[in-house]
Amino acid sequence: MNIQPLLDALDIQEDAARAQANDVRTQIGELQTRLRQADTHLEHLAITRKTVTGLADRLPAVPPDLPEHPDYSRILAVFNEATGPLRAKDVCEALDHKLLPKNIEGTRAKLKRLVTHGILTEVDTGDFARKQ
Repeated sequence: MNIQPLLDALDIQEDAARAQANDVRTQIGELQTRLRQADTHLEHLAITRKTVTGLADRLPAVPPDLPEHPDYSRILAVFNEATGPLRAKDVCEALDHKLLPKNIEGTRAKLKRLVTHGILTEVDTGDFARKQ
């Protein structure tokens, strides 16, 4: 029996498997390079984040631009002392305004204006709090 054709067929399969293994090794090398680059980039981003957050404490706080009416600074003082959200009626009481509908609505309008300026937030309908 002549086994040469069988050996030739095995040689062809071995060459194909060797070529496939070499291709996979090349891909693995390329993927390892990309992985090292991604890891380095992540390390740089972590360093940048740490640097920025470390410097953030040193930046001067920029006071928000308030509308000119004197009630706005008084309203903010009320919110600085508050432990939770306040309603317009609560703010009126803290400012010693009479609890008349026109005063409550005027205060609510001022609170909404402070929300649009990004100073306060409306945590729930009618409940306002200092933005964190």
